[in-house]
Amino acid sequence: MTRRTALSCVTAVLALLAGTPAAFSASVRERLNFDQGWQFHCGEVAGGEAPTLRDDAWRRLDLPHDWSIEGPYSPGNASGTGYLPGGIGWYRKTFALPESLRGRKVFIEFDGVYRDSDVWINAHLVGHRPYGYASFQYDLSPYLNFGGTRNVVAVRVDHSVIADSRWYTGSGIYRHVWLTTTDPVHVAQWGTFVRTPVVTDGEALVSVEASVVNESKSAAGIRVVTVLEDPAGRQVATLSGEEQIAAGATRTFAYQGRVQRPQLWSLDHPDIYTAVTTVYAGDRQVDEYRTPFGIRSLRFDPNAGFFLNGQPMKLKGVCIHHDLGALGAAFFEAALERRLRLLKELGVNAIRCSHNPMAPELYDLCDRIGLLVMDEAFDEWTGGKHKWTQGWNVGVAGIRGYHEVFDEWSTRDLEDMVLRDRNHPSIVLWSIGNEIDYPGDPFTHPFGRDGAKPGTPSADVLPPIARRLAATVKGLDVTRPVTQALADIGASNATGLASLLDVTGYNYQEANYARDHQFYPERIILGTENSRTATAWEAVARNNWVVGQFLWTGIDYLGEADRYPSRGSQSGLLDFCGFRKPEAWFRQALWSSQPMVYAVAIQGAGAGNEPVTAEHWNWAGDGRKTVPVEVYTNCQTAELFLNGRSLGEKTVAGRNLPVLRWDVPNEPGIVRAIGKQGGTELARFELATAGAPDHIEMLPDKSALHSTGIDLAHIEVRVVDAQGRRVPGADQWIEFEVSGAGRLAAVDNADPLDISPVQAKRRRVWQGRALAIVRSGREAGTITIRATGSGVKPAEATLTVR
Repeated sequence: MTRRTALSCVTAVLALLAGTPAAFSASVRERLNFDQGWQFHCGEVAGGEAPTLRDDAWRRLDLPHDWSIEGPYSPGNASGTGYLPGGIGWYRKTFALPESLRGRKVFIEFDGVYRDSDVWINAHLVGHRPYGYASFQYDLSPYLNFGGTRNVVAVRVDHSVIADSRWYTGSGIYRHVWLTTTDPVHVAQWGTFVRTPVVTDGEALVSVEASVVNESKSAAGIRVVTVLEDPAGRQVATLSGEEQIAAGATRTFAYQGRVQRPQLWSLDHPDIYTAVTTVYAGDRQVDEYRTPFGIRSLRFDPNAGFFLNGQPMKLKGVCIHHDLGALGAAFFEAALERRLRLLKELGVNAIRCSHNPMAPELYDLCDRIGLLVMDEAFDEWTGGKHKWTQGWNVGVAGIRGYHEVFDEWSTRDLEDMVLRDRNHPSIVLWSIGNEIDYPGDPFTHPFGRDGAKPGTPSADVLPPIARRLAATVKGLDVTRPVTQALADIGASNATGLASLLDVTGYNYQEANYARDHQFYPERIILGTENSRTATAWEAVARNNWVVGQFLWTGIDYLGEADRYPSRGSQSGLLDFCGFRKPEAWFRQALWSSQPMVYAVAIQGAGAGNEPVTAEHWNWAGDGRKTVPVEVYTNCQTAELFLNGRSLGEKTVAGRNLPVLRWDVPNEPGIVRAIGKQGGTELARFELATAGAPDHIEMLPDKSALHSTGIDLAHIEVRVVDAQGRRVPGADQWIEFEVSGAGRLAAVDNADPLDISPVQAKRRRVWQGRALAIVRSGREAGTITIRATGSGVKPAEATLTVR
């Protein structure tokens, strides 16, 4: 069922919020967004589940919500999770249901709660879920009140062990919540599976499985009809089956149909079909369930790499964590979509979900945008990894975490990931773990990188676990290979773990590709985590048998921080605000087919003698007579100019070495790079000397928002000179005032050492810019954003809310 359907049910949602019986439609299945009107208390509450508890003094808020990002930062918190707090939190919501729903099934579905959640309805405990990245559903039906008597749902969230992860997790009900009503006879949760086992340009064979559960009190004759709709909504095939289902039983209806001249899902044309499954009990329609899917074929070959729809393709991927910068872990589709589209502009074609299942909307977005996905389940199995508390690899590490519940919950969590996500055409790999074999953290082996260590568990225990996890995946989906991101290939070759995988993932081990390709000729090799160096990419580009790589990382992320007050990792191509770093332009030169050129000045040398770059031409205080300038381009040649004078044209040495360098006289003005093909200009880029700060410039990423209450606009705020050039050294405090049909959601500036509250209405610009995130309300109108700062003229932007 599409996730957007529920957002249109405004009347029912408002009624639920008001505590009056909701005006549910006559639809056989109703799925309502349940995010609005929750009460929240940070801290333990005795009897927090009791319907009679007075919670009117609690904070009222709408989900998704992450209380950790609200701070404050403190050196007493864990560096691994960004020096932000955890704790215990309670959420409660009061709602009423109409009498007409009596006898129907009512489910509450959580897309994600971090972590250790307990859920009650009217003081009845309906479930516990430890894993903070799992999506889960509970049946509320036996305990509900209908008509004039209200219901109270209560959720206790326990993130009191702050150092339970190696990166920022957030705390609370940080993804969407849904309320679904169905007939007792209905399609089960995630109950459809659509496969395309045979795909050609002329015809595709589509296989559909639909699991129907009969929760009524008597057997029923059930007929299931699935209509396949093409991307334009036209019916292209009809499939049906009929069976008797006993009371309390579940039956899976399986059938196949053909689609003529299919529109294949691809990166350039991500066409989405829909399987509309209708369930009848006798002559009565009892359910309708919609499943988006794509028609496409996948193939991984040990000698030729990866093929999509029969076409060879390198995976040009990035790893990403789930946080959204200043928004923390609280999920907003508009924020993630912006980030994914920025990455695709760089030539990125694949996303690795590091190191856990993501919000369901990530996969929807990748389906629509045209990005491949490696869906990953776990960061640890039965042994706890180091979670640093005082800085990366500094101090005494904690070891609490998911491993404490792995034996009890891993099968269920993995099953739910695969069931939830398996209809997405974007997903091409299932990963059962990340760096579980990391040497000494906690497993070791005599053939490992660091050898065996006394007192540490042996990596020999890992293959049996991997077999179980792989069998769990294949019991639900055999259309995609199982992989794992391995950190110690010597140990994993010796234990046999590496050879158990359909695709073997190598983290930062390019030096072993050629050796293992020779020793294990049937092995499919993929770089599951890689550095951003040209050498790491050459290992992929020059060998057809290497499937691709995933860079660490696509975007700077909270947590895994250095010494306080660092708040996160700076390993991304994009920074916390989504602004491009020079590394992003370099990657675009390697990966994108769209002509581009970029110039950046070399400020000096960093650790390891790598160049430190600066995207400006303000060097008046620098004593050098010349300043090195690097140019990144995917054009054939580039010519560099200083104040209109040509400094020469140079030819790119090769597609995998898109870097040219000039020593440019240190004089103010304009450095212009022009990318050419056969002498024709295809792209240009300028570095210009900026003058004194003059005014503020505001650059929204969109001009109109939807009145959903969760739509966002990202506004780049620049301090510029009189000519409109960003002033790189500007550091003014900017005050924000938002009025009208929305509000200020967060502010940031991408400075990893700035621990100012992101909810504040002011932020200092860093490198001359900041980011303001504005959230729409639930009424149409306009939003006015005004920015003021000391010594600069103010700016104002107006957005429309539809």
